[in-house]
Amino acid sequence: MKHETVLLNESIEYLNIKPNGIYVDGTLGGGGHSELILKKLEQGHLFAFDQDEYAIKKASKRLENYSNKTIIHSNFSNIKEELLKRNIKKVDGILLDLGMSSFQIDDESRGFTYLKDTNLDMRMNSNQTLTAKEILNTYSKEELSTIFFKYGDEENSFKITNEIIKNRPLNTTFDLVNICDKVNYKRKGHSAKKVFQALRIAVNDELKVLELLLEQSLGLLNPEGRLVIITFHSLEDRIVKHFYKDNSSIDIPKNIPIINLPKPALKIITRKPILPSKEELENNSRSKSAKLRVAQKNRV
Repeated sequence: MKHETVLLNESIEYLNIKPNGIYVDGTLGGGGHSELILKKLEQGHLFAFDQDEYAIKKASKRLENYSNKTIIHSNFSNIKEELLKRNIKKVDGILLDLGMSSFQIDDESRGFTYLKDTNLDMRMNSNQTLTAKEILNTYSKEELSTIFFKYGDEENSFKITNEIIKNRPLNTTFDLVNICDKVNYKRKGHSAKKVFQALRIAVNDELKVLELLLEQSLGLLNPEGRLVIITFHSLEDRIVKHFYKDNSSIDIPKNIPIINLPKPALKIITRKPILPSKEELENNSRSKSAKLRVAQKNRV
């Protein structure tokens, strides 16, 4: 399946690109966002991150005609360290698209899909040692049920965990799907969808790496630089929303007069998240849960 970049034009428009600016695409993927950024740059430069070697290979081919780019094989949580290696201390915008690339889902060997019987893998970075198989076969009952409930909002997390413990070792995706079918036989939609989402988040520590990126972003952004983030589930969206909110307001104790009120670090550009258009929803079902939130670094 061809990968369709979600909220492509909206996210690039909100990035507010200066032709001579320095920008970061933290999630290179198929290269859709990066290509549009590069089209708008003249003297500027793009640094694009991805931990998936296949994504880098695919995007490098797509972007081969652009010389003002640097592709970095690393998780975006290492943004500050990797940019410093290249003598970059400040940037004018950071873009994250936290969705899965279609080619990752469609590549059966990666184990992201519950529709094929394949490896219990789910690693974005194939050099990482932790896999879904290891989690399912070695984690405790408490650890597993917490993962399914917290990351997947799986209401039958305890029942599914009990079945996993009874049926260990699990070797393929269908070993897990069969357990979900047994427990969630009444569910509308796929019985294993929530469990697979939860496992993927756990394998790749997705929420932690997002928090690490956000922590570093304030120090990296130039004044009026923008942070543009597309999320695909409520946990990610909540982290981004609260980070923007916490850094766009100043807590002032009651009844204390303030003469020079300090400026918060951020200004929220999108009070409500930007959602895919009706046309995009019709053309790309994977955009259904996407939300775009934008904040801008204030001038002090």
